Amino acid sequence: MSDRAPSRPLLGGPEGMSRETRLSLPAPALRGATLIPGTVVARITAQAAREALSRQGGGGPSARFGLGTPRSTAAVHDGSARLGISLDLPYPIDIAGACGEIRHYIAERVAHLTGMRIDDITVSVQRLVPGESLRRRRVR
Repeated sequence: MSDRAPSRPLLGGPEGMSRETRLSLPAPALRGATLIPGTVVARITAQAAREALSRQGGGGPSARFGLGTPRSTAAVHDGSARLGISLDLPYPIDIAGACGEIRHYIAERVAHLTGMRIDDITVSVQRLVPGESLRRRRVR
C-alpha cells in the first residue's frame, strides 16, 4: 500500500463533485430527515420499561420475579411520540410511586435514544405479582 495521496479526488465526496453540483445541492439540514417508525419507538419503550423494572427490583431481571414482558405502543407524529406501556409489578409496592418512576425513566430514555419529544406516557399495570417471601408464607 502506498503512503502517497491519490493523484485525483476520490469519487462520492464533496471533493469529487463539480462546482455546479455542489452549488445546486440544498444545505445539509434541508436535505431530509431521519424518520423513526412507531414500531421501533414501541420496542425502545418496552426495553426502557424492562430496564426501569430491573432497577426497581434490585438490578436483577424482571423475569426472575415472575413478571411478564412489558408490552408497548407508540404513536409518532411530527417528531413527537405518545407512548403506552402495559406491565406487571411486584407486590407489595407503592404502585403510584413505581409508575411515576417508570414513566420518568421511559420518557428520558426514549427521548435520549430517538431525539423525539415525548408528549404523553400511559402506564397500565396488568398484574401485581407477589414476591417469593409472600408465596412461601401462604397456607396450603
